[in-house]
Amino acid sequence: MTKVSFLLNGDPVRLENASPTTTLLDWLREERQLTGTKEGCNEGDCGACTVMVSDARGSRAVNACILLLPQLDGKAVRTVEGIAGPDGSLHPVQQAMIDHHASQCGFCTPGFVVSLAVAHKTGRRDYDDVLAGNLCRCTGYAPILRAAHAASGAPVPDWMEDDPARLSPAGGGNDAFLPDTADALAAWYLENPDATLVGGATDVGLWITKRLQKPEKLAFLAAVEDLRQIEIGEGEIRVGAAVTVAEFAAAIAPIHPSLGELLRRFGSLQVRNAGTVGGNIANGSPIGDSPPALIALGARLHLRRGDQRRDMPLEDFFIAYGKQDRARGEFVEAVSIPRQPDRLKCYKLSKRFDQDISAVCGCFSIRVDGGKVASARIAFGGMAATPRRAAAVEAALIAKPWTKATIQAGMEAFAQDFSPLSDMRASARYRLDAARNMLMRYYLEDIGTPANVLEAKP
Repeated sequence: MTKVSFLLNGDPVRLENASPTTTLLDWLREERQLTGTKEGCNEGDCGACTVMVSDARGSRAVNACILLLPQLDGKAVRTVEGIAGPDGSLHPVQQAMIDHHASQCGFCTPGFVVSLAVAHKTGRRDYDDVLAGNLCRCTGYAPILRAAHAASGAPVPDWMEDDPARLSPAGGGNDAFLPDTADALAAWYLENPDATLVGGATDVGLWITKRLQKPEKLAFLAAVEDLRQIEIGEGEIRVGAAVTVAEFAAAIAPIHPSLGELLRRFGSLQVRNAGTVGGNIANGSPIGDSPPALIALGARLHLRRGDQRRDMPLEDFFIAYGKQDRARGEFVEAVSIPRQPDRLKCYKLSKRFDQDISAVCGCFSIRVDGGKVASARIAFGGMAATPRRAAAVEAALIAKPWTKATIQAGMEAFAQDFSPLSDMRASARYRLDAARNMLMRYYLEDIGTPANVLEAKP
């Protein structure tokens, strides 16, 4: 059991014997009878359980169904019950939802209200992105969007300003380690190499809610400030392992816009606000969206075990399905990206545009000098048991003229690099054809031919 301290709808809460694998959603509904927060999918997809979490970095919407109690230590939480004022006064978003008839069955409504209240507080008006993780199948989105726009000009109510600094963190317990430095984490993990490291719990949370697993020892990394830094230097960009996907996207988008756009489609806003860059790499998924882009950029992975550190090209970290080059007690500390002229394009193919797992994710960084291909780094997810470079395709392009004929030759080389599987997302043939077409799309866009169907005009 562990100790956890946080603000809940403005009031201090201190738990002395919290289970580190209890989700906030279950605790709210079962222990506090705050049943406005709904359980829909219980895996972070539908947004019915959305809550607002605030700390020194600001306020953000997250999924309570895969948020574990120790992740809240020293933070402030607001559920839908806390969006209204202490005297019952409605938040401008709530009033607008009523005025614009933006609720029907009401099951999804609490999540929409919280997501919109966070956007209202932080000044965001890109509602297509803000609400991509909130699903509605009754009302339809039009009245909800009208409500969002109607409320956008109203002032933020005073009661929405929580100050978690007035509450001291409890600091965890025997089965939940909450380090505040990478040194402390390294020492503890060396002694507890079988423990589970938790970044945002967007993956570990599913072990608990779907596989019904109960990891015995966990270390929660959100308070490790030296793993949460982004350093943009002249020679490289270094991203700490505990940086959230949302934070990384904001930093990288001005430098590599296509990667920023890829990350905008990474899960939902709630998932991006919790999930970490290091976690997306360390779990070794063959369909993780960030590794192909990072590999195409020539990223290096930085690992730490105790006081020992090593680094490697990111592509070398992935050995086989479910197997990575990481020793017991060793963890991902950071990933670094060499500064370079932006030649990166990332193409994600999925059945839904937003909040879906890739069938194929292809990332290309091809440098052309004097009309010839000077260098090429091409990486894919969804095409093999691990994220993988297309070495044969790269070889077919390098030193060749930057022409359609060269691209067609490169397209033929894909079969040497990949033998993809057929599954529920796509057939093997479809994946190979899609990958080939992505290379052609890169070429066409590079020579100025419009190829983005989302930008097509009638």
